[in-house]
Amino acid sequence: MLAALFFGAANVNAQKLFDNEIQIPAGYQPVEVVLPPSPLSLQVLFVGGTDLVQTTPTYGNPAGQQVAKEWHDFIGFTPDNTGQSLGWVTVNHEMIFSDDKLGDGGGMTVFRVKRAADGSLEIVDQTLADGRSGRFFNVDFANTVGETGMNCGGISSQVDGRIWTAEEWFRSNNASIASGVRDTTDFTVNSDIPGWNGVKLKKFQNFNWMVEIDPREAKAIRKQYNWGRQPFEGGVIEPSNRLVYLGPDDTPGFLGMFVSNTPGDFNKGTLFVYKHDKPGYNWVPIWEDGSMLEHKKFATQKGATMFNRIEWVTMDKLNNVYFTETGLDKPGNAWADENALGAVHDPYHVQRAQALGFTSPNDPNYPDYYGRIWKYDPVKDTCTVYLEGGPALSSSPSEADYPEVHLSNPDGLTIVNIGDKQYLLIQEDLNGSSFGRMPSGAPLIICEAFLLDLSIQNPTLNDLIRLTATPVGAEITGAIQTSDGKSILINSQHPNTNNPFPYNHSLTFAINGLDKVNPNDLKKPKAFDRVEMASEANADAFTVYPNPTARMVYMNQVTDVAIFDSNGKRVMVRRNTSEVDVSALTAGVYYIQNAQGSILKLVIQ
Repeated sequence: MLAALFFGAANVNAQKLFDNEIQIPAGYQPVEVVLPPSPLSLQVLFVGGTDLVQTTPTYGNPAGQQVAKEWHDFIGFTPDNTGQSLGWVTVNHEMIFSDDKLGDGGGMTVFRVKRAADGSLEIVDQTLADGRSGRFFNVDFANTVGETGMNCGGISSQVDGRIWTAEEWFRSNNASIASGVRDTTDFTVNSDIPGWNGVKLKKFQNFNWMVEIDPREAKAIRKQYNWGRQPFEGGVIEPSNRLVYLGPDDTPGFLGMFVSNTPGDFNKGTLFVYKHDKPGYNWVPIWEDGSMLEHKKFATQKGATMFNRIEWVTMDKLNNVYFTETGLDKPGNAWADENALGAVHDPYHVQRAQALGFTSPNDPNYPDYYGRIWKYDPVKDTCTVYLEGGPALSSSPSEADYPEVHLSNPDGLTIVNIGDKQYLLIQEDLNGSSFGRMPSGAPLIICEAFLLDLSIQNPTLNDLIRLTATPVGAEITGAIQTSDGKSILINSQHPNTNNPFPYNHSLTFAINGLDKVNPNDLKKPKAFDRVEMASEANADAFTVYPNPTARMVYMNQVTDVAIFDSNGKRVMVRRNTSEVDVSALTAGVYYIQNAQGSILKLVIQ
């Protein structure tokens, strides 16, 4: 759909099939096809390392302002029920360093937005209760709950807009936090969670929690000690406001669920882990003394089901839970010890390993290059693979031969509503460029975001619709829809510093205009649809069908195809395909030539 952030250069090396240039004979008038403008537009909202955030008095320093941290990951959105604005946006920073104004460790930024008359978003100036005034505000952790580690994923409650930030990569001792946290003395907990107030922790033990913040005042409220100390990534709160599903980015990672005693009060309740082979209810409680500090140990002893890096978690309108298993290329050694101590493999991984010729997923050569999306059905109480990543390739093809349909290492995951349909919005965080995760010879990793219609019963990769991509080198993450449904907010994290400004910085951008999109325009024509369309004209003729919303050109035949600019210079080649993503092409006149030499004129508006 959108290409404003896509800096992947087309492969214009010499191809055997097509010339480097094309000559249009004088007087020749090829059939003209027009691709109208997309109803969607892109808007950069917040640039890390550039925009200034307002800070609180910290470490004895006065309140002031400082350049925002980078490495944007999670985005939360809290609706404004007063009608004075649209709501508050919260952005996590995975970047860890020491700072006298921002606080040591990780970080988080909050800003408030309203809807402008032209459909874009406008950042609102505001004054907080602590006296800070401005547009962007640093979330105060150091003066409230203690520093945070890598602020990665989190939870944006669909019930009431409450926000939790997740502290990801696990810290095992004080030395592991010393590079970004200067004070490593023991930490005394100040908490309203029963049994935790006054508890003394080693400093590193105060990291790796879900941390609730107040987005309206840009300050932390509490570390959620009763959800267990884990390398947290994502989570989702069920509409009853009692159940919280939790995902830790780890191998093995254990799918968690916290059940509160009272709706909305998450300080009291029981923590569970998923165990697929438990008789009856497939969840086991974790509540022994010490289990919150050593969650992984106790989950292993309980025989919990192991996954290969659980990351983001989301929920559809039927309360089905979806979570990404990003994958670790060869997880065998990573989960073999826990398996020996009692944790179990899901049957999917056992069967997959055997199908690939391995006796067990513990084999050090057992591959998991692409990852997948899982679905937990609360009615059936089962987890099944919803969409497998891939396609599985032994080596990376050239860009000309690169498959149009692909999904590698899904990470960020959310649900968006377009018209009367719900879609998964899947975001990649590539673990590498091998095995087809990127075309051979690609300069750097490029991650993409895809839509998947949830009304499709048994989806395949062919059902994915490409939404956008990030600048070279960046992860695409954090996607969330605004409360009025008109925009999607997304982060571009740690891009290549050689990209042009501002795409050389981590940034938060908006895709506006979702209310103008017809869900029917997102559908990809199947083979029989193309035959039907072709029969209306000339089934033997080379015909294309442009889709302005998806920025795709569909063809009525599977063929090799090249696209040339208005000067006749080749800018793109695709082989053995019936569709071409032209979102990387700027507005102008182009020519499309197929393997048989037929030429069409393409006008991109």
